[in-house]
Amino acid sequence: MPLPKLSRLELKIMEALWSMGTASVREIQESLPADGRPAYTTVQTVLYRLEAKQAVRRVRKIGNAHIFEAVVDRSDVRQRLVDELLALFGGRTQPLISHLIESGQLTLDDVDEARKLLRKMQKEE
Repeated sequence: MPLPKLSRLELKIMEALWSMGTASVREIQESLPADGRPAYTTVQTVLYRLEAKQAVRRVRKIGNAHIFEAVVDRSDVRQRLVDELLALFGGRTQPLISHLIESGQLTLDDVDEARKLLRKMQKEE
C-alpha cells in the first residue's frame, strides 16, 4: 500500500504516536507543545482522518477512550518527505545542501556522520 500524504498537523500527531507507541486522543493532545496546542476535538478529528488513510489504527478501547498506534513506519514517511523535497529541486541535492550549510543547519558533525555512512555503503558494495 502506498504511503499516504500527511499534513503538518498529521505529522505532529504521528511523531507523538511514534514516540509513545500507543496513546489515546487525550495523551496525544497533551503531548503536543502547549503553545499552539490544538483542541482535543481537532486531534480526534485528525486521528480519524489518519485512520481513514490507514496511517493509524485503533488497538483497543479503555472506557470511552480509543487507543491508537501508528501503522506506517517513521523512516518510510521521512523518506517520502525527503524524496518529495528533492523532486522540488529536480532531484538535485546540491541546492538543498547549500541552503543547509548557509543557514547553519548542517554541522561538521552531520558531515562526519554522512562520511561514515558513505564509507559503510562503499564497503558493502
